[in-house]
Amino acid sequence: MDLGIKGKTALVCASSKGLGKGCAAALAAAGVDLILNARGADALEATAQELRDAHGVKVTAVAADITSPEGRAKVLDAAGQVDILVTNAGGPPPGLWKDWGRDDFINAMDANMLTPIALMQAMLPGMMENGWGRIVNITSGSVKAPIPQLGLSNTARAGLTGFVAGTARQVAEKGVTINNLLPGIHATDRAVMLDNGVAKAQDISVDQATQQRKATIPARRYGTAEEFGSTCAFMCSQHAGFMVGQNIVLDGGAINATI
Repeated sequence: MDLGIKGKTALVCASSKGLGKGCAAALAAAGVDLILNARGADALEATAQELRDAHGVKVTAVAADITSPEGRAKVLDAAGQVDILVTNAGGPPPGLWKDWGRDDFINAMDANMLTPIALMQAMLPGMMENGWGRIVNITSGSVKAPIPQLGLSNTARAGLTGFVAGTARQVAEKGVTINNLLPGIHATDRAVMLDNGVAKAQDISVDQATQQRKATIPARRYGTAEEFGSTCAFMCSQHAGFMVGQNIVLDGGAINATI
């Protein structure tokens, strides 16, 4: 399918590896020029060169912490006005409600709520003026079904979801769509970290922890960065102009819900 976005420009955050890289690769395959961001310069440049070689698109790599004001300013200055924005940042650490203080919540909200909001506020005026724009926020399946040990993530991402719900409906008439993409477990470094944590807590092998988690997913496997990226690219395409303020779950059926 021709996504109709060849020649557009996208800013994809946290895109040196994992789900962010999957999204960047799918957009590059559709002919989209990219501004990639991550904290690690070496991995970021390696990904940028990989996508240049594979797809012949223009790729600008900006190593910076997107969750800091200084890093965000650096990225926005390099990006200028873009047509497509994909926000993404690593999730806060797991724990229990009694473990967290005010600073923990502020840090989580800075990374997973206030940063994507700031990026949207920076890009929305230009998108609206141009009469076209696509924003996809990578959030979490915990928005639909809260995960007890990920309370910091539950809190911050729920706040972002509320912001998107109202804002998306205010900008849609200008040809700009904002939607959220909610991953379940995918075969990324985050899954490895979580499986290692389960293995340690339960005194089992990492493979046993992985198989145990896969058994809770109706698809009986983890998702891939490639299929996640393809879904993101469709949400950024010309074909998704009537998708407004939605939360698209990609979790292999793990969340047992009718709606």
